[in-house]
Amino acid sequence: MATTIRTRRKPAAAPLPVDVRVTHMAANTLFTLLAVVLAGGAVLWLVRSPGFALRGLALESQPLHVHMPTLRAQVTPHLRGNFFTVDLDRVQTAFEAVPWVRHAVVRRVWPDRLTVRLEEHRPAAVWDGLDTANGSERLVNDHGEVFEASAGDLDEASVDGAPMPTFSGPEGSAASMLSLYRRLRPLMAELGQPIESLQLSDRGTWRAELEGDTVIEMGRGSEEQLLARTRQFVQTVGEATERWRAPLAVADLRHTDGYAVRLRGISVAPAGAASAAAGARTTRTN
Repeated sequence: MATTIRTRRKPAAAPLPVDVRVTHMAANTLFTLLAVVLAGGAVLWLVRSPGFALRGLALESQPLHVHMPTLRAQVTPHLRGNFFTVDLDRVQTAFEAVPWVRHAVVRRVWPDRLTVRLEEHRPAAVWDGLDTANGSERLVNDHGEVFEASAGDLDEASVDGAPMPTFSGPEGSAASMLSLYRRLRPLMAELGQPIESLQLSDRGTWRAELEGDTVIEMGRGSEEQLLARTRQFVQTVGEATERWRAPLAVADLRHTDGYAVRLRGISVAPAGAASAAAGARTTRTN
């Protein structure tokens, strides 16, 4: 026979009065705000504590062109605050304002130091010669960017141990000039005459000056057109120079049906020389 057991339910607690509930909420809010204020005060005391003062700044590698006295003089005033409060962006900007510094990465190293990785400009060419207004030299780095350095540093700068070429062109054209130079250099090496100067006029015409005072007028065109034109010239000009045993003075690649050359020491070409020049003129270029 089943037995039914009945339990009594406890009566529901009477709701607290409104004023009591409001008092509890206010107390909880007050305690929460007090905890936040105390925590904030503790953090503020911690970050301002002398125990976290900056005690060192280390470079990850020794720079080649950056002068350390200049580096210290320019960066030290920006090392304000301690380990937590120092403005890393401001310190980075100060480093990047130093001549020869292209980019800087500044990191905190616990508990009291900063480390800096510097990327220096790697020079590829001289840009526009000496700026007499402030005595600085404008150079082109290997990213095609123009930067300034002291004029005395130019003697120490080179490309693979060789003197740097000079670029002359409109502002903003350094990257395209560096790109063309890098592709022209092995072609001109076949002539045994490195490029000393590369020029781009405001009208878009290109001119190269080689070692030995040889001038190459390349004219206008895309980089591929200029390279194709120069490649055809380099592959065929040896016939004229070897036949007349005279060095090249000027080559004009701007002709649509070929190029013209002027050999050093030959002011009036005899019939044979005229024939050789004519052969050069009929060399097709793009």
